[in-house]
Parts: sequence; structure tokens; C-alpha cells
Amino acid sequence: MEIMKFTKLSIAIIGFAALTACSNPATNEHSNMNHSNMNMSNSAPTVQNLSEVPRPQKIADMMTQRGEQDKASPTLKIIEPKADSTVNSSVVNVKLELGGDLKGYKPMKDMATQMGNHIHVILDNQPYEAYYNLDEEFELRNVSDGEHTLRVFPSRPWHESYKTDGAFQMVKFTVKGGGADTNKPTVTNSGNTMAAANSNANTSATPEGKDMPPSTAGKVDAEKPLLTYSRPKGEYKGADADAIMIDFWLANARLKDGGGDYRVRYSVDGGEAKYIDKWEPIWLAGWANGKHKVKLELVDKNGAVVDNGGYNSTEREITVVK
Repeated sequence: MEIMKFTKLSIAIIGFAALTACSNPATNEHSNMNHSNMNMSNSAPTVQNLSEVPRPQKIADMMTQRGEQDKASPTLKIIEPKADSTVNSSVVNVKLELGGDLKGYKPMKDMATQMGNHIHVILDNQPYEAYYNLDEEFELRNVSDGEHTLRVFPSRPWHESYKTDGAFQMVKFTVKGGGADTNKPTVTNSGNTMAAANSNANTSATPEGKDMPPSTAGKVDAEKPLLTYSRPKGEYKGADADAIMIDFWLANARLKDGGGDYRVRYSVDGGEAKYIDKWEPIWLAGWANGKHKVKLELVDKNGAVVDNGGYNSTEREITVVK
């Protein structure tokens, strides 16, 4: 009899505890989380509607302040490395000579604004590195053995390239027995990354701390149509993310509006492909926060990518922070 009373009392206590647990908010955490997740999944994702817009007023004002510089016709000559040369070292000196009708154009960084005229230096099909002072040494360090391509062209402070005759130069060179450490990146003498570790002419760089997907670029023919991806690149913050520029250098080809048969096709995040038929930069507005992939391709009149070592189809990842 006592055992039956004890059993009934035990069942009552267990039942009361279970009832209390069901009403305890802590035990409903999983349920609340599921409810929260449902609300999150039902919320509309950020919509990105990109549209082409005029040159930003900030850039227009800078052009006014620069006087005749934007009408300049700078030319470049690559002194080192010499075309088709062999370098028996993983350290490759880059030496350039600037000429042409400069109208006051001179590469130089303003330390207050961290901006200024500069040269875009591109190793293989990697993102460029800015070279601000041609009187200072510029080295590529830890360059892997094999054939490489160096491309250079002058740029304005906001990274818009000059597109005049003689501005773009390219040389091929070979590193042999250089002893590069393939577990370390290729860098400049100032420590900026030009190519990621375990890379060669067929891989992409990790510029400005941003991961880039591998490039399929191989040997490029200097005589064939060539698209050189320039911008966008890296990270865009605040007002700089309101309108982002797409810019490139085009060699051995004319676009549709210039009487040619070629077009530049671009897409963002794998979305709808659009076309640039005039060789000049465009600005796109409407970017959402986060990482985005921008692809530029040189295509013929039939819409096929023009083959040149893989260089004519290049994708870069950028980050927008608003």
C-alpha cells in the first residue's frame, strides 16, 4: 500500500516537472529559433539592380582641377625586363621610361589623399599593382620559374587608364633557376602581393586581402586582339561604392562604335550579360553590400570569346561596404 502511494506521488511530481519545463522559455529556445529562421527565410533578399550612370561629380571635379592632364598622351617604354629575356633570379627589376605629350602628367602619390597619377603594372593575368614614382625602385620578388608576361599602362588618380597610342606596353620574359619559394607569394619590394603562393602564370593573385579565383590564362600573343582587365578591383567603401567604374585596355582590336567587329561583354555575379561598344569607362550604380564577381570578355561579332591564352575572359572579385 505504501509502495502504491509512493508510485502515485512520483508520477505526480514527474508530471508537474514536465508541465513546468514545457512552459519554461529556456526549453522553448529551439522552437523560438526555428520560428526566427522561418521569419528570416521569408524575408525578401537584397535586390541588386545595377544601372549605368554618368561619371560621378567627384571625378568630374577632379578632372577640372587637373587642368590639361586628362588631354595628355603619355607613352611608356619597358627598359627592364627586356623583351624575350631570361632572368636567372626570382627577383625581377621593373624599370619604365615615361614620355609623350604629358601636359603636366607625372606619376606621384599625394600622401594626404593617398591618391595620384600612377602606372598599372600587371604580372601575367593578375590584378595590377600601382607604381607611383618611377624614380623609385620597383621589384617583383619571388617570381616563379617559367615564362611570364608584364603589361603596363598609365592611369589617373581614380584608376582610369590613358588610352592613347604608345601608352600600353607588354613584354614576355622567362625566369630560369630563380629558386623561388612556391609556398610564398610573389610580392613587390614594398610588400604588396602580385601573385599568390603556389602560383605561376596560370593562377591569380590575392590583392588587397581579397581572394581571387584561379585564372585560366596561359601564353598570350602580342599580335592578337587583347583585353586587359583593369577595374573594378579590391574593396569599395561608403561614397566610393555609389558608382563603381569598369575600365580596361584594348590592344589590336576596335570596338563596334569605333568601326570594328569586337565588343566587350561584362556580367556581375553571373547575371545578365551586357555590352560595351565604345572604348571608354562606364560607371555602375546600385551595388548591394558584400562580395561580387565581375567578368570582362572580349568577343567577336558572333559573340564568341576571342582566344588569346585565356586573357580575354577575366573575372575578379570585389567587396562593397556601405
